[in-house]
Amino acid sequence: ILNNLKNHYVTSFCWCIFLHSFLFLLVTMSDWKDPDNVPDPQINGESYRNPTEVKMSQIVLPCHANHCGELSVGQLLKWMDSTACLSAERHAGCSCITASVDDIHFEHTIGVGKVVNIIAKVNRAFTSSMEVGILVTCEDLYTDKQWKVCHAFATFVARRTEAGKVQLKQVMPHTQMEQMEYSLAAERRRMRLIHAEIITDLLSKCQEYEDAVPAERTRVESVELVLPPHANHQVSTFGGQIMAWMENVATIAACRLCNAHPTLRTIDMFHFRGPSHIGDRLVLKAIVNNAFKHSMEVGVCAEAYQGGEPLRHINSAFMTFEVLDSDRKPRTLPRIRPEPVDGKRRYQEAVARKKIRLDRKYIMSCKQTQVPLSVPWDQSNQMYLSYNNVSALKLMDARNNWVLTSEKNKVRLYTSEENQMLCFKVEMHVSVPAEQTFHLLSDLRRRKEWDQHYEECELINQADEEDTLYRVTTPSASKWGKGMEFILLASRRKPCDARDPYLIALRSVTLPTHPPTEDYTRGEVLCAGFTIWEESSSVTKITYYNQATPGVLPYISTDIAGLSSSFYSAFSACSHFLEANKDSLVALPLSTLQLDSTTTASTQEE
Repeated sequence: ILNNLKNHYVTSFCWCIFLHSFLFLLVTMSDWKDPDNVPDPQINGESYRNPTEVKMSQIVLPCHANHCGELSVGQLLKWMDSTACLSAERHAGCSCITASVDDIHFEHTIGVGKVVNIIAKVNRAFTSSMEVGILVTCEDLYTDKQWKVCHAFATFVARRTEAGKVQLKQVMPHTQMEQMEYSLAAERRRMRLIHAEIITDLLSKCQEYEDAVPAERTRVESVELVLPPHANHQVSTFGGQIMAWMENVATIAACRLCNAHPTLRTIDMFHFRGPSHIGDRLVLKAIVNNAFKHSMEVGVCAEAYQGGEPLRHINSAFMTFEVLDSDRKPRTLPRIRPEPVDGKRRYQEAVARKKIRLDRKYIMSCKQTQVPLSVPWDQSNQMYLSYNNVSALKLMDARNNWVLTSEKNKVRLYTSEENQMLCFKVEMHVSVPAEQTFHLLSDLRRRKEWDQHYEECELINQADEEDTLYRVTTPSASKWGKGMEFILLASRRKPCDARDPYLIALRSVTLPTHPPTEDYTRGEVLCAGFTIWEESSSVTKITYYNQATPGVLPYISTDIAGLSSSFYSAFSACSHFLEANKDSLVALPLSTLQLDSTTTASTQEE
């Protein structure tokens, strides 16, 4: 009788936790904090302010406005660049120049009489470059209301001094938000470096349309003489001024297609290729690359010359415009007929960039309440799914509200409830080098050697060295239920420096080649994975994270309630597995083994 009562109590308790957390999932699925609602952090009883933070407030005057009485985007870019540059120089202690500005999406326009508030601070410094986060809000002085306009990330490079190349000091994050941005900055840097490769991969998949308006009709070319008022304190042309001139010619090109005044919605990355100075003639060129149903992409570039010297490429960007009707809704636009060769290439690239923008908006910009747990995976959105996967794990790792639930055999179980979302983590130490631990845990096919919840694991696709797709099956959590099936994206990251961990991030995706089957219940993983910290050459701290979902809860609810110790058994087995294989070559990545065998073969031939 006592055993039956105990089993009934455990089953009822599991279902209570399951239903409770499922209701949480329906209410909200977002871990992101609204920066406007986060109170000022306290350090040693005093209000803390980031030492690199710079604030600028400007009232919008008629001289700053366009034909619609709204703040010109070019003027806003000037203010943003100035604020970010001052923040970068405050950290570097020397002059800095704008290297690039990531994609910017303008959520609202700003009218005359409103106040623009800009906050910039350095998120992370690398060797000689640093990422600066920029937040722009608008304030209505009559109602005291504020709203977000845009959020951008700019990369600045410290200028060489007489002593040589500048070695930047590291940023020391003090708050949870700063730690989060510090960690994500490395992932954003990785995306910048491979962005061009994604465009190249997509070109062959672009479809052409028959269009009526010749693209040459929209071509604009203008020249500007760089005068002292256009220069910054380093006697170089102010980056914000160049961006403002580029926005001006891009707007004219867009007007020529639609014969109306367009509204700038998005700017793809500005990338500065070289400096410009006082006395330069700056040649600005713009053309509509492609027009879609409700938007158009305008390509714009800036080149400089002095005297009879050849043109120097300074900057290039891609701007997306819409034309709004009287109800502020996007109008339908005419199609573009590209010119041969270069025009056709620009036309195809515009389609590829639009695909990337849609993927990015769907995967990264939307809150998790707006998208399903699993999102479709394909080669074109791999970069953004991988970014989302790793970023979600880094956000969970940055939390500071973990509560120790229980501890057994030096394995600690923590829980955290934030935004009505239940998460848990398991922490332990092993006497195995961090890199070896990383390679052993990266291959999910070996997880069934220590985790009883893994029944089978099939490698579906090795997308690249960092991203792999797996199909995982698990036994049923009850006697009468079906087993569960997960399609998982595993994203691996090695540390950028000693202050970063090794990462193995897991999340569910959908694949047309692997639809749900009748034999298994399709489960979902929103965020899970390992962080692996090197504490010494032979001691490693492993932390496993999981954001509870209905598919995961039945396996862990009794452990969280203290009614079972299966997780402790699993991670004790994991510790034994790692220590038994710490000298195994199987742990090395496949590419490393191939490289070693190739090197050996070539040595033998010599």
